[in-house]
This record gives sequence, C-alpha cells and structure tokens, in this order.
Amino acid sequence: MSDNDGQFLPEDEQKRMALRMILEVWEDALAQGVAAEMVASSAIFAALTDMIESYGEETVAEMVAEWPHRIREGEFTLSDDAQF
Repeated sequence: MSDNDGQFLPEDEQKRMALRMILEVWEDALAQGVAAEMVASSAIFAALTDMIESYGEETVAEMVAEWPHRIREGEFTLSDDAQF
C-alpha cells in the first residue's frame, strides 16, 4: 500500500498544511507573550526529538550537518510572497 491511496494527502500538500498549522500556533504563542526565540528553540527541539525517534541519532546528525550550507543558500529563508 502506498502513502497516496486515499489515506494521505499528496506530500506537497501535507508539507504546506503542516507548515501552515505550525505557523498559526507559532503566532498564537507570540500573541500570548512567548518570546520568538523560545518558540523557535522549542520547535527545533520537538522536531529533532521526533526525527531521532524515527531515524536514529546518527542519521539526524548527518542531516543537520548539512544545515549551514543550506541556510547560507537561502533554503530556509521565506520570501515575502510565500503562500502556505
């Protein structure tokens, strides 16, 4: 059974939906007085612990080792016209 036979949305739609939902909760936390840095570090912590649980420490360590290059290349920089 593939991920796309009725049980799941297409991967690109799942990504858009997940990011949109996370950003909504993020904005809610900011509105309630949580500092952006705390939201960000908590989100990264939650993401990494989930990834480690799924893929293991070594695989995730290798993945994040690529982050400096990807960050410098603008992969994580949202444009003003980004739509979620």
